[in-house]
Amino acid sequence: MQSVSYKLAELFIIFILVPVSFAITYPIWIKMTIGTLGFLYIIYVLLKVENNTFKMAPNLNWRAFWKQTFLHLLVIIVITTLYVYFTDKSQLFNVMLSNSKLWVFILFFYSLFSVYPQELIYRTFFFQRYQAFFKNDYLFILINAALFSLGHMFFKNTLVMFLTFIGGILFALTFKKTKSTLLVSIEHAIYGCWLFTVGMGNMLGFPS
Repeated sequence: MQSVSYKLAELFIIFILVPVSFAITYPIWIKMTIGTLGFLYIIYVLLKVENNTFKMAPNLNWRAFWKQTFLHLLVIIVITTLYVYFTDKSQLFNVMLSNSKLWVFILFFYSLFSVYPQELIYRTFFFQRYQAFFKNDYLFILINAALFSLGHMFFKNTLVMFLTFIGGILFALTFKKTKSTLLVSIEHAIYGCWLFTVGMGNMLGFPS
């Protein structure tokens, strides 16, 4: 499971073949089965092959993390608020104002059951398994972001693909700097929760 050929085949199946297949119409229970088995495989490899203990990385610079995340969030807030205002003003903060219980529940569920698994797959697993293949760190980050965007292809929305590509770059840079699944998950959750809050949840699969 550590040979180059095995890892390349693994990368192709998990990060290209499966995401592209999810954009094709076939029974949802089959997709859920494939997704579940794939996630269990990733956890197995992290624990048994890569010997990942999931311990918090030592000496995390929380202050620098919060400063960087807050600055990025400010930019995201301005751009997305203007976007929703001018494209569909009725959606601006719609769920938060009209159904606050649903809003709180989705923020919690999304952060715990969507964001963290995504970061285990696309950052923790991806970096540990494939980073050694690339001498250029920035090329590696771009490929990681592109595959993260591809993983959202099933939404069939160009804007979602663009947003997840930009998000993928930010998350990959954070993980490269901190080596912390926790920190990159927090960052991912903050940006994703904001998109839902501001009124862009429908295109990202959030209920409204």
